[in-house]
Amino acid sequence: MDARTAEERQREIVRVARATGAVDVNALAADLGVAKETVRRDLRALEDHGLVRRTHGGAYPVESAGFETTLAFRATSHVPEKRRIAAAAATLLGDAETVFVDEGYTPQLIAEALPRDRLLTVVTASLPVAGALAAADNVSVLLLGGRVRAGTLATVDHWTTKMLAGFVVDLAYLGANGITREHGLTTPDPAVGEVKAQAVRAARRVVFTGVHTKFGAVSFCRFAQVGEVETIVTSTALPASEAHRYSLMGPQVLRV
Repeated sequence: MDARTAEERQREIVRVARATGAVDVNALAADLGVAKETVRRDLRALEDHGLVRRTHGGAYPVESAGFETTLAFRATSHVPEKRRIAAAAATLLGDAETVFVDEGYTPQLIAEALPRDRLLTVVTASLPVAGALAAADNVSVLLLGGRVRAGTLATVDHWTTKMLAGFVVDLAYLGANGITREHGLTTPDPAVGEVKAQAVRAARRVVFTGVHTKFGAVSFCRFAQVGEVETIVTSTALPASEAHRYSLMGPQVLRV
């Protein structure tokens, strides 16, 4: 096959991966009318370009400046894993009285898991997080104003960061689109990155929560270094050896 055909094939693979959340080597080979080894070669090339990450028998798309999954999609992906992570993260509250809860599905689950039997002030840019907590007894919710992003239903831009800059919070629960030891915590959108970076600056303690697929992925905008995080909460699908490498940079790493 010539290079142009390979490029077209790889574009189609990325399109399918982004539309469905994952691709399978056998199905792609059948759909594209090529050998499985050709598909594997395409996936290797796409992984080298940071567009997908390969798994056993397939691949899933990497979020980037040009592609980000919606909150609705995240609510269907790795849900049992995210629920375990959220429950474990909520137990790290300690004596915190003021908490920042990030946008995203896992932070939304953390918000739902926070205790209701004590006074708590929650600062968030996420409309779903604010909605989940608004009627809770003992919880005071401060929703940061700004432009609402359709895919995640969270506020961004200078209104959001300026309001957040006026706070000092005991604990920030943060998500990310990717985390690596070299590049830290990253996200595709600069406006989102600014809000997350401001939350890191505002917080006395930072907890990062993310499923195992976030590890090794790099997005466009760095908002924190690994060493700025007190605790990382992920699942046992992240190898213990890899968790140990992150722990050497400062954070406690919990695999649940």
